Amino acid sequence: MVTKSPKAAQPLRPSQREVGPIDNYFQITARGSTWGREVRGGLVTFFTMAYIIALNPLIIGTAPDGSGNLLGGLPFKDASGQVIGANVDHAIMLVAAATALVAGVMTILMGVIGRFPIGIATGLGLNALLAFVIAPQMTWPQAMGLVVIEGLLITLLVLTGFRTAVFRAVPRSLRTAISVGIGLFIAFVGLVDGGIIRKPAGGPPVELGIGGSLIGWPMLVFVIGLFAVAVLYAKRVKGAMLISIVATTIVAVLIEAFAKVGPKIGDQNPTGWVLNVPELNKVVSVPDLGLIGNVDVFGAFGPSFANGFQIHLFLPLALLVFALMLADFFDTMGTVVAVASEGDLLDEHNNPPNLNAILLVDSAAAAAGGIGSVSSNTSYIESTAGVAEGARTGLASVVTGVGFLLAMFFAPLINIVPSEAATPVLVFVGFLMMSQVAKVNWDDIEEGLPAFLTMVLMPFTFSITVGIGAGFIMFVVLKLVRGKARQVHPLMYVVSSLFVIYFVQGLISRLVS
Repeated sequence: MVTKSPKAAQPLRPSQREVGPIDNYFQITARGSTWGREVRGGLVTFFTMAYIIALNPLIIGTAPDGSGNLLGGLPFKDASGQVIGANVDHAIMLVAAATALVAGVMTILMGVIGRFPIGIATGLGLNALLAFVIAPQMTWPQAMGLVVIEGLLITLLVLTGFRTAVFRAVPRSLRTAISVGIGLFIAFVGLVDGGIIRKPAGGPPVELGIGGSLIGWPMLVFVIGLFAVAVLYAKRVKGAMLISIVATTIVAVLIEAFAKVGPKIGDQNPTGWVLNVPELNKVVSVPDLGLIGNVDVFGAFGPSFANGFQIHLFLPLALLVFALMLADFFDTMGTVVAVASEGDLLDEHNNPPNLNAILLVDSAAAAAGGIGSVSSNTSYIESTAGVAEGARTGLASVVTGVGFLLAMFFAPLINIVPSEAATPVLVFVGFLMMSQVAKVNWDDIEEGLPAFLTMVLMPFTFSITVGIGAGFIMFVVLKLVRGKARQVHPLMYVVSSLFVIYFVQGLISRLVS
């Protein structure tokens, strides 16, 4: 009798494996990821974003409003005109806690509802616009009220389908250009925040280091970090970016302990640490959430309606809200495209998965930032670092969000990570995103020139929105002059017209006033 030997068990393909409910919900296996990759990616995204906990308080926590008060209501200066340091410190603590809370909650919601690997926090540029342009014209609660209005308007655009429709109306060449441009942008951000590129007094717009040279311990830390992530990635080490950040932070802590480098403050101590000083004084702090809900939604418009509608008072405020909304609207579009492209998550129509849910959470985050008195929250391009580390699902966002919530209590521990240790990862991710430049047809001016303007203006103007706007307008104009108007989606005409208004809003305000 011949007995047949049993067949060797064949390994199951990912689609054949039994997955748990969490894996199934986030589609971890379906997207070719693992729990470990999601956790590592989420942590990398957190560490590349964590600087906002320290930076946002320095921007909006130290700026007085039109009444001379700081966030929280305390005066910025005393009767003699001297800055009240204790009040500034109090405002900084309030903003830091609220920044971490709102970022944590909204990033978790992005993970659970949007199921997309992207972090959310206070938008840089938007907070500066709020602190230095809007708040000086009113009180801080009124300024945050404008942010709430802007967020609600964007949410309405999502619910009506307009925001999603605009997203899908953008041609493939411009989406590619947006992704590459953002790669250049975040590389530039990394070099600036790492102190490698600076703006000298009376010199060119940017230069290398100090006087054209790399000088000081912090710059050495950046260089070590850049070589570390490059070598680890080239060696295919899992967690290369996270390992680089942690290891370089340890080096920075040791350097600060022995060399006492100190912070760079304005033009003082130019070889100091650009943002966080890597020293640990304590581990835990109790957060003060007193800013939450301190908002006056319609207060800024009071003068326009107190004695009847007055266009010369209403229009400048409307333009401010419009500027916030347009910047928020298209910064997010660029970020989502870049993150999805980096993670190979775009479908056959070049759209990311769960687009409506992603845009809805991001829009709600803008309003949440106003309610939390921390400025508009938006999707962070630093998320591409986590995606490059392996993140593909919303689970990574949950990890990032939990990191922000813990940071409320462990802010001193998080703040020991200097920008010089985290920003080399951003530069490296910029390199990874450049690969998509080959997808643009550079022989066709209708594709090439709009793509070029989009790419170069993002880093040169330090604005994702400006790059997108210039590319949109040039694309529409070239199609029109070549008699190809029907090839342009109707929404591209609408959006390009809005960008024209955006670019000349300063002129409009002057004419009205």
